[in-house]
Amino acid sequence: MTAILGISAYYHDSAAALLVDGQLVAAAQEERFSRQKHDARFPNHAIHYCMSQAGLGYDELDHVVFYEKPFRKFERLLETYLSVAPSGWTSFARSMPVWLKQKLYLSREIQRQLDRRFAGRIIFPEHHESHAASAFFPSPFQRAAILTADGVGEWATTTLGRGDGNRVELLEQLEFPHSLGLLYSAFTTFCGFRVNSGEAKLMGLAPYGRPRYVERIRDKLIDIRPDGSFRLDLDYFQFQRGLTMTSRRFHQLFDGPPRTPETEITQREKDLAASVQAVVEEILLGMARHLHRQTGLENLCIAGGLGLNCVANGELRRHSPFRNIWVQPAAGDAGGALGAALFTWHQLRDQPREPMAQQTVFTGPDYSPQQIAAAIEQSGLAEAPHIESSIFQDRAALCDQVSDLLAQKKVIGWFQGRMEFGPRALGNRSMLADPRCPHMQDRINQEIKFRESFRPFAPVVLANAADRFFEVPARFQSPFMLLAEQVKAVESRSDAGPGETGALTLPAITHVNQSARLQTVTPQQNGPLAQLLETMEQKTGCPVLLNTSLNVRGQPIACSPTDALDLFATTALDAIVLENCLLVKSAEKNGAPRPPLTTRQPVSPGESSPLKLYKLPVAGAAGGLAAYVLWGSLSGALTILLVSLLLWGTGKICPRALAPLATGLDRVLRFIAMWFTIVLLALVYFLVLTPYALLLRLLGHRGLETRFERGDSSYWKPHRSARSKHDYFRQF
Repeated sequence: MTAILGISAYYHDSAAALLVDGQLVAAAQEERFSRQKHDARFPNHAIHYCMSQAGLGYDELDHVVFYEKPFRKFERLLETYLSVAPSGWTSFARSMPVWLKQKLYLSREIQRQLDRRFAGRIIFPEHHESHAASAFFPSPFQRAAILTADGVGEWATTTLGRGDGNRVELLEQLEFPHSLGLLYSAFTTFCGFRVNSGEAKLMGLAPYGRPRYVERIRDKLIDIRPDGSFRLDLDYFQFQRGLTMTSRRFHQLFDGPPRTPETEITQREKDLAASVQAVVEEILLGMARHLHRQTGLENLCIAGGLGLNCVANGELRRHSPFRNIWVQPAAGDAGGALGAALFTWHQLRDQPREPMAQQTVFTGPDYSPQQIAAAIEQSGLAEAPHIESSIFQDRAALCDQVSDLLAQKKVIGWFQGRMEFGPRALGNRSMLADPRCPHMQDRINQEIKFRESFRPFAPVVLANAADRFFEVPARFQSPFMLLAEQVKAVESRSDAGPGETGALTLPAITHVNQSARLQTVTPQQNGPLAQLLETMEQKTGCPVLLNTSLNVRGQPIACSPTDALDLFATTALDAIVLENCLLVKSAEKNGAPRPPLTTRQPVSPGESSPLKLYKLPVAGAAGGLAAYVLWGSLSGALTILLVSLLLWGTGKICPRALAPLATGLDRVLRFIAMWFTIVLLALVYFLVLTPYALLLRLLGHRGLETRFERGDSSYWKPHRSARSKHDYFRQF
């Protein structure tokens, strides 16, 4: 048996994935357990879940793989500061403490987090190698071209490659600071949304605008070559030197300052969204055509954060020269954990690969009927007078009851089986509704999800009926909700039975440009959801449902039954299904949000650890030494030390007695350490790094390429491959 644990962490969406003999046993994002959206911390909870799912201990792992090379990323950070100093101080002061405390000692940190029970060496593929592996190895193709694009990894921001059998090879790359992901994020923040979560909002906003800024973007911000390579003009951006994405020149170029979050969205923001979306699609199509010429292959695999742009993916499917496209469902950094593990199994261990290895994305926790019953009992909802609860022994009867509720325009929580891996709810942690109801989109956005009214919802449809409702070929499949397709005008009535006809539209899932982020389902992919859709088709003639994630704005998707029941109790959700249990609110009681059932807050790893009493004797020793040095009082120094030891002993016997003192001391020491660190970092930055940076610039050293090179025909650079397998045991 060979067990491989893949880990991604420390930027956003940290995750863990576990392979046993090449089979994906479990994969999950840390946010689902910690309840902190986009949690970037070390994925303790996700790792614990993966190991528990396999029944393994840390000492039974053969390989632990981190999804990128931290020393090479640190090199890029230092090179960036050398290029911008004395600017960049705020970013330097914020990032360096984390690097000096944790990230530069990643092997030690991983060993510590695994209780020092893993005896092997840790493997470090490149960031975009992990993305490429996550794209190709789970795909249905024996051979394929590979495109990865995101903000930035170590140096690479976009890579082109190919996969063949059990190997992936990166051919060319674009390097920081020239990044399609960072360009999109710059417009995301300028339009008043948050980086790493607001990009989907920008994509949803784009159809409301006109691309009137496209020429301005092409002329000023970016130099695009026919092969899809490009460079940004860094004078318009701030991400390389500060904590904001855009500069004053950017604001002047686009008619004023950024939109303040939560204020009214104007036509300017809509037009900016439409414009940058059009430019991104143009660049990706250029890259795809160039990659097709380079490889001559008919299949394309995609990963990286840009892979979650379903509108661009739809354009690539329709207009690129590739015949088939497969996008990793966890295309962002979370999927890097899976890619790192797959890269180790297939490429470094030279294990054979069969296409279609990843049949499903349902790799998270599931819950037994006993656990669900206990959660319902603990919530008290089953006894609530305004809630009717039922338990079904037959799935057909459950689907019959739920389809009736859906036809009555109810919104249903649907909690089944194992949780999805990746950012999309694909039918196991979903909210479902009738897409034929004209006001359903507004109701879910405003009363249940509490999010912006312009944001669209996705349809889920039986795969064998997709071409009846959407502009796709027969037998088309899009199981991961990663392709935007056009909605057809369908001949069927909203109240029609089988065989009856009339005019039907699907307004709740149709965006303003008549598109929808399509998900198809077969019984093999998701039996319960497919059966519900079949029941809906029998009753209404419409095998389509609105499918959105089981969460509210700002929260991760529900993981446990308690998460789902909290959501049911505190929103206007009409009913919820947890496996074979159905809870339905009475109509007159639904609508007003209620207090949460639990007081559960986001969990921080280690937050339940005992008081750090060791700080008492440490503080006493430091205080005693200071007393002796400053005042020459040996007795005073010994008194301080003895008092601190006495307090430490008391705390060991009765920790609660010293809780206020220990907490206060911890805060004081943190405050002192923070200011000491800031002063020390300022001395290093302004007295060492800045003079060195200025000297390098006087000597002609250019760390970052910040200007267009009008004479170059292409900005692609050859990818520097590892010289041997031993390179993967190094962090650089």
